[in-house]
Amino acid sequence: QVQLQESGPGLVKPSQTLSLTCTVSGGSITTSYYAWSWIRQPPGKGLEWMGVIVYDGSSYYNPSLKSRTSISRDTSKNQFSLQLSSVTPEDTAVYYCNAFNYWGQGTQVTVSS
Repeated sequence: QVQLQESGPGLVKPSQTLSLTCTVSGGSITTSYYAWSWIRQPPGKGLEWMGVIVYDGSSYYNPSLKSRTSISRDTSKNQFSLQLSSVTPEDTAVYYCNAFNYWGQGTQVTVSS
Protein backbone atom coordinates (compact mmCIF):
# COMPACT_ATOMS: atom_id res chain seq x y z
CA GLN A 1 0.00 0.00 0.00
CA VAL A 2 1.32 3.40 -0.95
CA GLN A 3 1.94 5.87 1.85
CA LEU A 4 2.72 9.55 1.40
CA GLN A 5 4.09 12.08 3.87
CA GLU A 6 4.42 15.80 3.30
CA SER A 7 7.17 17.85 4.90
CA GLY A 8 8.27 21.46 4.80
CA PRO A 9 7.96 24.82 6.52
CA GLY A 10 4.61 25.75 7.98
CA LEU A 11 5.19 29.50 7.61
CA VAL A 12 6.39 31.34 4.53
CA LYS A 13 6.78 35.08 4.06
CA PRO A 14 5.03 36.88 1.21
CA SER A 15 7.02 37.02 -2.05
CA GLN A 16 9.13 34.02 -1.01
CA THR A 17 9.04 30.50 -2.45
CA LEU A 18 7.08 27.74 -0.77
CA SER A 19 8.88 24.39 -0.88
CA LEU A 20 7.35 21.07 0.16
CA THR A 21 8.50 17.48 -0.20
CA CYS A 22 6.46 14.30 -0.34
CA THR A 23 8.16 11.10 0.75
CA VAL A 24 6.64 7.99 -0.80
CA SER A 25 6.76 4.48 0.61
CA GLY A 26 5.19 1.28 -0.62
CA GLY A 27 5.61 2.20 -4.27
CA SER A 28 8.16 3.68 -6.63
CA ILE A 29 7.65 7.14 -8.08
CA THR A 30 9.05 5.80 -11.35
CA THR A 31 6.20 3.35 -11.79
CA SER A 32 3.74 4.06 -14.58
CA TYR A 33 0.91 2.85 -12.38
CA TYR A 34 0.59 6.08 -10.41
CA ALA A 35 0.76 9.80 -11.04
CA TRP A 36 2.05 11.99 -8.23
CA SER A 37 0.11 15.16 -7.56
CA TRP A 38 0.05 18.18 -5.32
CA ILE A 39 -3.37 19.41 -4.24
CA ARG A 40 -4.24 22.20 -1.83
CA GLN A 41 -7.26 23.40 0.10
CA PRO A 42 -7.43 27.04 1.21
CA PRO A 43 -9.47 27.74 4.33
CA GLY A 44 -13.17 27.60 3.62
CA LYS A 45 -12.64 26.56 -0.01
CA GLY A 46 -12.55 23.39 -2.04
CA LEU A 47 -9.66 21.28 -3.24
CA GLU A 48 -7.44 22.75 -5.94
CA TRP A 49 -5.23 20.52 -8.10
CA MET A 50 -1.86 22.17 -8.56
CA GLY A 51 0.08 19.80 -10.76
CA VAL A 52 1.43 16.30 -11.30
CA ILE A 53 4.66 14.50 -12.09
CA VAL A 54 4.50 11.17 -13.84
CA TYR A 55 6.68 8.10 -14.21
CA ASP A 56 9.12 9.55 -16.74
CA GLY A 57 9.60 12.81 -14.85
CA SER A 58 7.27 14.87 -17.02
CA SER A 59 5.18 17.41 -15.12
CA TYR A 60 1.89 19.12 -15.85
CA TYR A 61 0.35 22.09 -14.09
CA ASN A 62 -2.91 23.83 -13.36
CA PRO A 63 -2.93 26.69 -15.90
CA SER A 64 -3.89 29.17 -13.20
CA LEU A 65 -0.72 28.34 -11.23
CA LYS A 66 1.64 27.27 -14.00
CA SER A 67 3.74 30.42 -14.01
CA ARG A 68 4.59 30.00 -10.31
CA THR A 69 4.68 26.21 -9.87
CA SER A 70 7.39 23.62 -10.31
CA ILE A 71 7.20 19.93 -9.42
CA SER A 72 10.36 17.85 -9.40
CA ARG A 73 11.50 14.50 -8.07
CA ASP A 74 14.44 12.72 -6.45
CA THR A 75 14.26 9.10 -7.51
CA SER A 76 17.11 8.11 -5.18
CA LYS A 77 14.99 9.18 -2.21
CA ASN A 78 11.61 8.25 -3.72
CA GLN A 79 10.43 11.80 -3.15
CA PHE A 80 8.74 14.47 -5.20
CA SER A 81 8.65 18.14 -4.41
CA LEU A 82 6.61 21.28 -4.95
CA GLN A 83 7.90 24.80 -5.33
CA LEU A 84 5.47 27.72 -5.51
CA SER A 85 7.09 31.09 -6.06
CA SER A 86 6.01 34.63 -5.23
CA VAL A 87 3.53 33.50 -2.60
CA THR A 88 0.83 35.74 -1.17
CA PRO A 89 -1.55 35.22 1.77
CA GLU A 90 -3.98 33.70 -0.76
CA ASP A 91 -1.61 30.73 -1.00
CA THR A 92 -2.33 29.87 2.64
CA ALA A 93 -3.76 26.35 2.56
CA VAL A 94 -3.41 22.75 3.60
CA TYR A 95 -1.17 21.14 1.01
CA TYR A 96 -1.56 17.45 0.15
CA CYS A 97 0.44 15.05 -1.94
CA ASN A 98 -1.63 12.47 -3.71
CA ALA A 99 -1.44 9.37 -5.84
CA PHE A 100 -4.93 8.58 -7.09
CA ASN A 101 -6.79 7.30 -4.01
CA TYR A 102 -3.78 7.60 -1.72
CA TRP A 103 -3.31 10.83 0.20
CA GLY A 104 -0.78 12.28 2.58
CA GLN A 105 -2.10 13.65 5.84
CA GLY A 106 -1.66 17.21 4.62
CA THR A 107 0.49 20.02 5.89
CA GLN A 108 -0.68 23.51 6.81
CA VAL A 109 1.23 26.32 5.15
CA THR A 110 0.56 29.88 6.18
CA VAL A 111 1.82 32.84 4.20
CA SER A 112 2.35 35.76 6.52
CA SER A 113 4.94 38.34 7.39
